[in-house]
Parts: sequence; C-alpha cells; structure tokens
Amino acid sequence: MRFDLFHELSVPDFLQTSEAEVLENTLRLWERADRLGFGTAWLVEHHLMPEFSHSTAPDLVLAAASQRTEHLRLGLGVVPLPYHHPLRVAQRVGMLDQLSGGRLDLGIGRGFSPREYATFGAEMSESRARVDAGLDALRQAFATGRITQDGPFHHLDDVPVMPRPVQTPHPPIWTAAVSPESFTWAAQQGIGALAGPFKPWQMIREDIRLYHEAWDATRTDVAHPPRVGMTLGVLCLPDGKRARREAKPAFEWFYRHMFQQTLPVLERLIEGYDYYRSLGRFRHLVKAGINLKVLDMLGMTLVGTPTECRERIEGLREAGVDQVLLAFGAGAVPHALTEESMDCFAEEVMPAFADPAPATVARSAT
Repeated sequence: MRFDLFHELSVPDFLQTSEAEVLENTLRLWERADRLGFGTAWLVEHHLMPEFSHSTAPDLVLAAASQRTEHLRLGLGVVPLPYHHPLRVAQRVGMLDQLSGGRLDLGIGRGFSPREYATFGAEMSESRARVDAGLDALRQAFATGRITQDGPFHHLDDVPVMPRPVQTPHPPIWTAAVSPESFTWAAQQGIGALAGPFKPWQMIREDIRLYHEAWDATRTDVAHPPRVGMTLGVLCLPDGKRARREAKPAFEWFYRHMFQQTLPVLERLIEGYDYYRSLGRFRHLVKAGINLKVLDMLGMTLVGTPTECRERIEGLREAGVDQVLLAFGAGAVPHALTEESMDCFAEEVMPAFADPAPATVARSAT
C-alpha cells in the first residue's frame, strides 16, 4: 500500500489566503512529504473554478516541485486529453520527467466540466474518441520518439517529440475512472485507474472488482502492473473529536463545491456520459446541503484517529486499492493543521502498511 498526496490548489475565501500563499504552502507540504516517505504528489488540472481549484497549469507547479524534492514522485492527475493537443502533452511529459529525474506519473482523462469543454471549443460527445486518439499518439511518442496520426482530430506526419522521458518504456500511465466502463477500459488499455471521491465507496469497490476481472481477462503484456488509486479527503489527528470538528466545515465546503462542478453532468443527458445520471440520486447532497456524517457513512472521507484511519485503509487494501491519494484537510484548513495531520498519519498509520523487511538468513556457527 502506497500513500500519496492530492491537491486542487483551493483558495477558499474564508481562509483569507492568497494564491501565492497556497502555491508556496503546497510546495512546502511536498518538501515535508518527501522527508516523511509519501509516494506521489498528485495535482489536478481544472479551469474556471474560482476558490475550488486554481490548478490551471499543474505542469509548472510540478516543475518547481521537481527542484525542491528528491524522492517524491510527481503526478499529473489528470490531463484532460479532449482539449489538449497530444504533441504538447508528450512534450510536457518528457520535460517533466527529465526535470524530475524520472519521477513523473501521467494521468489522463476526459474531463467532466461542460463549461471547460465550451470554453476550449471541444465537444463532450467526442470525448472518448479524443482520449483514444490522444493515448495512441502518446504511446507512439514514448515508443519511437515520433508521432504519425491522420484522423478526425489531429494530422501529424512523423513529427519528432522532444525531450524524451527518462523512464523506460515510459512513465506510469493512469486514467481518471468514474463509470464502470472507465475501469474496464483502463484494464483493457493496461493502465492504472484513479477513482475520485465522486460516489460512495460501495460502488467503487465493485468498480475495482471489474477492473481486476477485465485485467485478468486481457492478460496484456504491459509496461506496468495493474494498480488502483483512491482519492479521499483526510484529516487524521490523535483526538478524533477534534479531527471531526476541524474537518466538518472544510470538508463540507470542499465536497459541496465538487458536487456543484459535477452537477451539470449529473443532471444532463450527455452522449458518452450516461453513467453520471445513475449518480443523480446523490445530488440531494448538493441541494439539501453536504453533511460530514453522510460523507463518512458513504466512505467518501477519512476522518478520525490513527486507529480509525488504519481500520478504514485496511478495508481499502482488501478491496484492491494500491495507492490512497490523501487530500489532507481537503485544501480548506490552515496550513499548520495540514502539516499536523500529515505528521500524525506518517507516524501512526503508514508504518502499519509498510512492506515487511526482508527476512535475514541465520548462519550457523562454524
């Protein structure tokens, strides 16, 4: 089990922080995570979402982090391929992998915001086809350093891609996965699945089962093994009552904004996004008001003592989660409290899931 960090670069008005402070505090958290032994720092790409997410250029932030950390992996989580040219994505991936000395993880996805699609001039109904075309171009770039593609979206004639990634055959590739079909598609493509906090844990557990079932059926010779990441809002403190008290306003703010961003997709019948409609019964969380107790009951948050966190994470591991993407404080608590929770988690939770030390071979005296 690996433990990662997840960030939106939220700038809530009630915290009275600036964008510059959020950026610097995030980089400081990653320096701390590097020392504490966390795995990967994941940074989203979102647009047009004031307060909730100011992470509009994650590659620039990760480039800065590559110079301030030594071991922490850096995750683009995720690049919405439908409104990015694949050559530019391949170039950004190569540059980040070079700058970080081969520490990049690449997440791809379709995006979920109708407003983003409209602003960037892309059609949501074409999202799956655009992701397929983009992934094909990226794989060509990683394998040969060149891209040839003559399709409905891109016309590339043996275009060279520079720089090349350090990692061979390429950085680990993941996809954002919400619908069951997305988990199956990820397995068929031989890439990892990143499950977001969009729906209850009981549904995601079934999605994970489908992922592994599809992977076993495909049995493709791929670069990296099957892997599932799960994102959760987390606040772990020795005092469970305090953790819940501090988490309540922050997490309810975060999840309210998150559901408000996805609500247009939940309520509209958009070709290729039909599955979101099956989540429509949860939209009352937005309209009636987000409640931390309900979020916790649905398994969408991780709030409490180290013992409570260990018990919950054990359930995730048993269900097939390989990496937990921890949104400490959901980006909506003071920086000092985020550091306190990270330290507590690293000291009291992570050791319980560390790989066992290799057994030593006893030698008889001669």
